[in-house]
Amino acid sequence: MTDAPAALSEKDLAAARAELAGGRPYPVWFTAAAVGVPVGGSAKIVSIGEPAEGDFVEVRPTGTKDTVFCSPNELTGTRPPRRRAKQTAPPAGREAAAPQREVPARAVSAPPPAARKPAPAVVEKPEKPVVDKPVVGETVAEEKPPRSRAAARPVEVTVTLNSTAEGEWTVEVTTGRKRSVRPTPVQPADVAKAARSLPSAVAEAIESSLAAARQRQIERVERLRAELDAAQRALQDLSG
Repeated sequence: MTDAPAALSEKDLAAARAELAGGRPYPVWFTAAAVGVPVGGSAKIVSIGEPAEGDFVEVRPTGTKDTVFCSPNELTGTRPPRRRAKQTAPPAGREAAAPQREVPARAVSAPPPAARKPAPAVVEKPEKPVVDKPVVGETVAEEKPPRSRAAARPVEVTVTLNSTAEGEWTVEVTTGRKRSVRPTPVQPADVAKAARSLPSAVAEAIESSLAAARQRQIERVERLRAELDAAQRALQDLSG
């Protein structure tokens, strides 16, 4: 018989308190005095209370998250010896089993001709047509079926004509949401020519804008001519 492991002493409890203070659990094992746990099962001390509290050592058994309170005599700091598997000796008077002898396999006789299945009939496959292989270096174009093209969606096109007070015209084109043609200068004569092929209301609006710009240019020419005449008279007076 082996001696029972010693229970936790005051020295062991002091060492456990030091380990817990450093953040390290202290390993212990259950003795035969512990109730409800296997003898020799391992655990770790979580906290140590005051001796006056009775079972003041809180431990967590290995493999569980629950904790239990024990007294020092229910725990030990000595690891129990590992149990060795017992080897069963062969019964007395019996020798070791002799190795089994190999039994030669018996020859299996072939079934009689009547029991054999008829051989399947051989079906001749038609010969494949011989296809000339392309000569090395030649490129054989494979005919691909034409792809079905989806019908193109109609795109909205917006053409805008703009005019300034001085009679300058520009045109810009927007395709869908993208401006495909930025504002480009257009001659007023071309605008008047295009307006004749448009509806009458559009043509009248464009012609009215052209007439107003023409009138402003006439007035400008008259002002410049009057200024030119005044400048010529002043020049004559200075020369006389």
